[in-house]
Amino acid sequence: MPNKVKYGLSNCYYAVLDEEQDTYGTPVAIPGAVNLSLDQEGETNNFRADNMDYYVSISNNGYSGDLEIALIPDSFMTDVMGEVKEQTSGLQYELGDAKPKAFAFLFQFEGDVHAVRHVLYNCKATRPTLASQTTEQTIEPVTETINLTAIAKMMTVGGVQKPVVKAKAEQGATAYENFFSAVVKPSAT
Repeated sequence: MPNKVKYGLSNCYYAVLDEEQDTYGTPVAIPGAVNLSLDQEGETNNFRADNMDYYVSISNNGYSGDLEIALIPDSFMTDVMGEVKEQTSGLQYELGDAKPKAFAFLFQFEGDVHAVRHVLYNCKATRPTLASQTTEQTIEPVTETINLTAIAKMMTVGGVQKPVVKAKAEQGATAYENFFSAVVKPSAT
């Protein structure tokens, strides 16, 4: 039975993409997921002939939007954003010429029947805004937000190279059980 609704966001992970080796590192948890809002990117082009839309093409340029987290882990900032942490002093600093790395972003939505796990294969992120506020009588946590852009990654699907943007697996699927242990890819054969 399929879900009628989806809700909730949990189990967020990132896995750094080694573009030279075309492999992913082990997924690392990003605890404290608050909100994920990604809009589709692409265009619709209409070719007019015979006084009508004679041909319509639609492009898939991935997704872009925001990921809101309670507090972005230091590991994400060093592994993906290129910050450096000194082992002796414990000082972690941001380099002005750091180049963010590509990564897979894994996450889960709940549903009325079963949960669905998703992976975006080729993501880049912006640095989070640096902000906080004074405390009042009650403490209100200040969240952090990064902008995510997910584009297609060339993968072998059924023996052919194809641009793949994302994949998902529902509870009960073989790919579902170990989804967050390693980045699950489409079958090459």
